[in-house]
Amino acid sequence: MTDHTELGPDETRLDAAAEQGLSGSSADEIDRRIFWLVRHSLRPVGMANGGWDQLYLDPRDGRYWELTFPQGSLFGGGRRRLECVPAASAAHKYELGSDT
Repeated sequence: MTDHTELGPDETRLDAAAEQGLSGSSADEIDRRIFWLVRHSLRPVGMANGGWDQLYLDPRDGRYWELTFPQGSLFGGGRRRLECVPAASAAHKYELGSDT
């Protein structure tokens, strides 16, 4: 498995591109990186919107990251977006307790 780059302090949003191949949509490099980050680097801490919105914590710097599918009406949920969100917004939307 190929390791991807951890999130940098200057990064605030990653948007996967929609690529079309002969057999339909395929993942681009940013999409693969997002998938790697949520599987191997970030810690899951909450879900909202029936599981379509997911909140993660970067244990390295304490920032919250929200995984969403902005084009959710597309087959398979569309492309992924991983975006840094303020702690107060994350706490409100994901009903986080004070121990998170």
